[in-house]
Amino acid sequence: MYLGLDLGTSGLRALLVSENGDVLAEEEAKYGTQTPHPGWSEQDPQDWVTACETVMGNLRQAYPDKVAALRGIGLSGQMHGATLLDADHNVLRPAMLWNDTRAAQEAQRLDQAPHMREITGNIVFPGFTAPKLDWVRSNEPELFDKVALVLLPKDYLRLWLTGEAISDMSDSAGTAWFDTGARDWSDAALAEGHMRRDQMPALVEGAAPGGQLRGDLRAAWGISGPVVLAGGGGDNAAAACGAGCFAEGSGFVSLGTSGVLLAARSSYAPAPATAVHSFCHAVPERWYQMGVILAATDCLNWLSRVTGQPPAALAGTLPAQIAGPSTLTFLPYLSGERTPHNDPAIRGSFVGLDISHDQAELTQAVMEGVAFALRDSLDALSVTGARLETLLAIGGGAQSEFWLDTLASVLNLPLDLPEGGAFGAALGAARLAICAVTGAQPEDVMTAPPIARQILPRADLTDAYAAAHDRYRALYPAIRGAFQ
Repeated sequence: MYLGLDLGTSGLRALLVSENGDVLAEEEAKYGTQTPHPGWSEQDPQDWVTACETVMGNLRQAYPDKVAALRGIGLSGQMHGATLLDADHNVLRPAMLWNDTRAAQEAQRLDQAPHMREITGNIVFPGFTAPKLDWVRSNEPELFDKVALVLLPKDYLRLWLTGEAISDMSDSAGTAWFDTGARDWSDAALAEGHMRRDQMPALVEGAAPGGQLRGDLRAAWGISGPVVLAGGGGDNAAAACGAGCFAEGSGFVSLGTSGVLLAARSSYAPAPATAVHSFCHAVPERWYQMGVILAATDCLNWLSRVTGQPPAALAGTLPAQIAGPSTLTFLPYLSGERTPHNDPAIRGSFVGLDISHDQAELTQAVMEGVAFALRDSLDALSVTGARLETLLAIGGGAQSEFWLDTLASVLNLPLDLPEGGAFGAALGAARLAICAVTGAQPEDVMTAPPIARQILPRADLTDAYAAAHDRYRALYPAIRGAFQ
């Protein structure tokens, strides 16, 4: 048996699979996020441990024989977080998450430092790990002096599971301390951020062994033999493993809390000026690039809160088929934006509101705005040389037929919808564990899911959506001055 653990922003998901990849059981435990000040986003790392104890306890109670046969665990997790530990591995402060934007000034300083983009292959975004530590240095100097180790969220969970400080290439590439082409920590980037290599975890590839489960946990969970932990991966790299996206030309679009448009690459081809992320993949000698928007289904969740209607009810107000773009334009910058603007200060807007607009038209505009933002990411990816002919559509927003039809026509790309079942980050983590334990090749384990159906762009509407996207794109510079 093999286990995939995906440490997400809102909860930990566990997936128990057989060696041939069949999903046998799953569990989930939720936890909260604290926002003590505007722009701050923090979690208590102990909540991650508690969630792991919960899911493992539930799995053992329901499937004791399967848990006893566990031989490998793969880890996936939210990227860019900063978990600060002292020399005794005590947590020094709440972990600062990927959507924490307090370090915007520090990110700008690091991004303007000589050779940083060349080394890392990326803009230094405020959500990355390095500017967070620079913020701590400036604002919590006594605490900064005690920092002996910085771990990404999933790797703090690994530390609890194994007692070892280890990370993988894909997650580490999102810190802005990493030489993404060389797949190693960069002493120059670390020094620019006032950090040292000895404060970093050891590195392994995602499909390689990365520690062994502690004996006391094996005994507590009734596991009969040794358990290897795989290096694992950042959430999007692991999701790509779960979806079989690691060959050149393959990719997916994810309508989750944030929005992601990912393209797998067989070579390293960074283009930082596009605000496209270029990271190591979780499998050796592969990379991936992605455009990221900070709010996708989060935009619909926001509209749900202000209207008092559940997201599903909002989606249900829309017709079965698209009929062309709305006269109302929504800019989905509720938490700032990454690709292509790298602008933590920008905020969302409705443009063209009319007294006649109703709840359904607001919902349509929100869905279209997210689709237009993802079109910006597709255009940015094309500058890097990435070429995508189809995309796998995943994430909670992919349950809306209207949203999928809109997205296919805005991107002007067919969208493949996988058959029901697991194919995300937790499955990708479990697959990485299979490779780490058995030595199997990733291409033999990380197959694409069966496709239930394909949604094609509406040829009669693509020109109209292209024109609407042009109007949308022109609005960013028009409103930007109001948020500077």
